[in-house]
Amino acid sequence: MAAHKQPINLLRGWPAPSLLPTSLILSATQAALSSPSIAQDALLYGPDPGYELARVAIAAWLTDFYTPESQTPAERLCITGGASQNLGNILSVYTDPGYTRKIWIVAPAYFLAFRIFEDAGFGGRMKGVPEGDNGVDLEMLKREMTKCEVEWQKREGKGQQRQNFKARRSWGKVYKHVIYCVPSFANPSSRTMGMECRRDLVKLARKVDALVVADDVYDFLQWPADTEKSAQKGVLRTTHFPRLVDVDRSLAGGAERDGADGFGNTCSNGSFSKIAGPGIRCGWVEGTKKFAFGVSQAGTTRSGGAPSQLTSTYVTHLVETGQLRDNIQNVLCPAYASRYAGIMRAINAHLLPLRFTIPQSDRDVVGGYFVWLGLPAGLMAVDLARICKTEENVIVAAGEMFEVPGDQELTFPANIRLCFAWEDEKLLIEGIQRIGKVAAKLLSETQIGNGDYVMVEGRESADMDTFR
Repeated sequence: MAAHKQPINLLRGWPAPSLLPTSLILSATQAALSSPSIAQDALLYGPDPGYELARVAIAAWLTDFYTPESQTPAERLCITGGASQNLGNILSVYTDPGYTRKIWIVAPAYFLAFRIFEDAGFGGRMKGVPEGDNGVDLEMLKREMTKCEVEWQKREGKGQQRQNFKARRSWGKVYKHVIYCVPSFANPSSRTMGMECRRDLVKLARKVDALVVADDVYDFLQWPADTEKSAQKGVLRTTHFPRLVDVDRSLAGGAERDGADGFGNTCSNGSFSKIAGPGIRCGWVEGTKKFAFGVSQAGTTRSGGAPSQLTSTYVTHLVETGQLRDNIQNVLCPAYASRYAGIMRAINAHLLPLRFTIPQSDRDVVGGYFVWLGLPAGLMAVDLARICKTEENVIVAAGEMFEVPGDQELTFPANIRLCFAWEDEKLLIEGIQRIGKVAAKLLSETQIGNGDYVMVEGRESADMDTFR
């Protein structure tokens, strides 16, 4: 059975090894370490906000891609150890479990972020918010935030308020709420938040004193949804939507408007993991100047200096020379666009006739790493994932993996996530064919989950590391 078939991993959210820019990174390393002045800076403790030349180069590159209303100054950036490491730093500086009410997570969500929130003291205080058609269900979020605040005030009135754990510092602040989302080409759903929703989310964050942490890690990987138009128009060289941090910067006076404290209500968490290689462990965060400086003052950075100081010098060379931009536009985007087109043709041929569904199927621009599928009525994701693995040697991610812990109101038992970045195009197509075979067989059974098929509860630890 499965043992005789070539394994196909549609779960692993990693870049394909064939697309890693090894030669570019080698030349960047040699260029950086061949310069005595750069090598010295690279191998010593870095300044808290990060290597200055990296911040300058990245700021210019971001300006070219996102085209904000004005040039992005380097002071709005802080170099990080990647999006995951920096999420922990953001929480350490800008939240306090004794004051911050909840972590609101747009779901289905990138589930490996959950432990970062738990480690920051928010276990049991995370709440899922549905994406909705336009990126996030703002009406539900408003209702739940209002309810949360009423309950918080009641506890305070009864003398049951929580104790603040952290001293207040001039270079930081503590927000009442944190909202976590992936606005463009989300993991896992691939959805993109619409422009109106982006503006309204920023307005809401300002009103309720929330920090919106946007994982903007897939933004550069974009292409026209129509593959024929993709060939005609070529590469998309600028973003199709402004980031939340750009909206916050320009909307109604930005963070410097009357009555504002200058920290802003959004930040953009960026990473080179998806566009260079996850082993680089280097990224950046953008926010207001006060916000970026606050991140740089996290205790781990003040003690050890800027994270990824060495690799940030390599990245600087890649960005300054345009090699990273060219590799994204001329290698990565065409390759991923081709894989996406291949997997979508297979889905249209083998899964949609079985009544699988795809969110936001009418978009003009797509991107990222993933496809999120709704299953036909009567089919459970845990069944499909288990049988695909045992009978067809295909690994897929069941929707329950992306549910916010402790939130029983927002579940995804009838969804699966497929990654098209890891496997070659031929295997992507074959993988979809195998999934279709299993789905058709399960749908033909009178009792799904019984007989030869076993319902699966919980997560398989052997597969956990492949979900990033």
